[in-house]
Amino acid sequence: MSDTSKYHLSRGTSADGPYDLLITPESAGWGYSGLRILTLGPGEAHALSTGDSEFLVLPLTGSCTVTTDGKAFELAGRTGVFASATDFAYLPRESEALISSAAGGRFALPSARTERGGQPARYGRKEDVPVELRGAGACSRQVNNYCLPGTFDAEQLLVCEVLTPGGNWSSYPPHKHDEVRTDEAGNPVESELEEIYYFEVSGDGNGFGYQRVYGTTDRPIEVLAEVRSGDAVLIPHGWHGPSIAAPGYDLYYLNVMAGPGQDRAWLICDDPAHGWVRSTWESQDVDDRLPFEGPTEQ
Repeated sequence: MSDTSKYHLSRGTSADGPYDLLITPESAGWGYSGLRILTLGPGEAHALSTGDSEFLVLPLTGSCTVTTDGKAFELAGRTGVFASATDFAYLPRESEALISSAAGGRFALPSARTERGGQPARYGRKEDVPVELRGAGACSRQVNNYCLPGTFDAEQLLVCEVLTPGGNWSSYPPHKHDEVRTDEAGNPVESELEEIYYFEVSGDGNGFGYQRVYGTTDRPIEVLAEVRSGDAVLIPHGWHGPSIAAPGYDLYYLNVMAGPGQDRAWLICDDPAHGWVRSTWESQDVDDRLPFEGPTEQ
C-alpha cells in the first residue's frame, strides 16, 4: 500500500497562518524535526517565538533583518536558491525574534526540538558555508552544508541544501539513518534522524522531479512522489532516494534533520543492493554544469 499521500505534502496543503508551509513534530507525527516557510511582502515583519526548538533563518529569496536579544543580524540573502548559497541566522530555544524585510522575500525556518539551550544567537556568513560537489556523471550534485557537524554548531539541528542539474539523480545510492548502529568494533555507523525534504524546481512553474522512500521488512514505508516547487516529503524512517530532476529542470531541496541522539551525528547507511554505484564515480567526471555558483570543495 502506498504511503505517498501521508508523507508527501503538496504545496499549500500544509499552509497555516503566515506560513506557506508549517511542519511541526506534532503534525509530522515524530519528535524533533520541523520546518516553516515564511513569505514577507515589502516592509512586512514576523515575530517568531522559538519555544522548545532551535531555528535557523535561511533566506530562499530576498534579504531580511533578524532582531533578537538586543542583536540585529542583517541577512543579505540571495536572488534565488539556484543563484548562490546564503548567509543565515541561528536562534536558540526560548528566543523571541523579529524577522523583517524591506524589499520582501521568502525564508525557510528549519527547526529542531531540543532540551539544551547553550548556543547563542548568531550570524552565519555565506563565505563560511562549505559548498561541496558530490557524486559524478548523472549522479553529480552540489551540497551547501549550512548547519552540519563540523560546519556550524547547534544542539540537534542539521541543515543542508542539495542542487541537482536537470536529468541527474541525487540522494543516491538510497540510504537511511533511522536507528543507532555500531560495527563489530563498536564504532558508530548509523544515527537516528527524522528528515524533511523541501523542494524548489527551476523554470516557469511547470518543472517537476521525483522522490522515492521505501522501508525494510520490519519497518515498511512506500513513497513515490512527483514533487514541484513548494512541496515537502517527510521521511520518518526507511531508505530514501533517489531524488530525480527531470531533464530541463534543475531540482533544489532543503534537508532538515534532527533526532534523539545527544552527539548530533549524521551517519548514513547505503542500501546494500545499490551501494556499489559509488565505485563507478571514480571513472566519471563531475557534471560540468556544477557548481551553480561560487567556490567548491570536492
